[in-house]
This record gives sequence, C-alpha cells and structure tokens, in this order.
Amino acid sequence: MCRNIKPLFNFAPPVTPDEVRAASLQFVRKISGFNKPSKANEAAFNAAIDEIAATSARFIHSLETNAPPRNREEEATKAKARAAARFGD
Repeated sequence: MCRNIKPLFNFAPPVTPDEVRAASLQFVRKISGFNKPSKANEAAFNAAIDEIAATSARFIHSLETNAPPRNREEEATKAKARAAARFGD
C-alpha cells in the first residue's frame, strides 16, 4: 500500500477534488513504477489519473456511515504519534 495515500472518507471538512486527484496520482505512480512518465506514456498516465480520480470520487460520495466525521487535525496528530513511536523522534 502506498504510504502517501491517505483515507479520504468521513472527514470534516469533506474531501476535495484536489485530494482525490493527489491520491489517484500516487496510486498511478505506484502501479506504473513511474514518478513522471515519458512523453510517449504521458497521455495514458494522465488518462489513468483522471479515470481513477473520477471513480474514487463517485465511490467516496456513495459511501454511507453512522459514525461522526473525523477531524483532520486530530487524525494527523495521531499519525505523528504512531510514527514517533515506530521510528523514534
């Protein structure tokens, strides 16, 4: 799993299109093995990002939950604490 792809569902404020696109970019980079595609592969690379972003946005907006929305700052603080415990300060 890409460590840079963050959960996007059930947050306050809700996910933005830029966040969905950034996660899609990370996913395409991971599965393609390219950080930046060659000119020959650029169109396919960008098309994949667009398709994955659109599908991801539809998926996220179709999900339902009874749980209260999570706070982004609190989740970031928890992640930093986990990283500090795992890797040290």
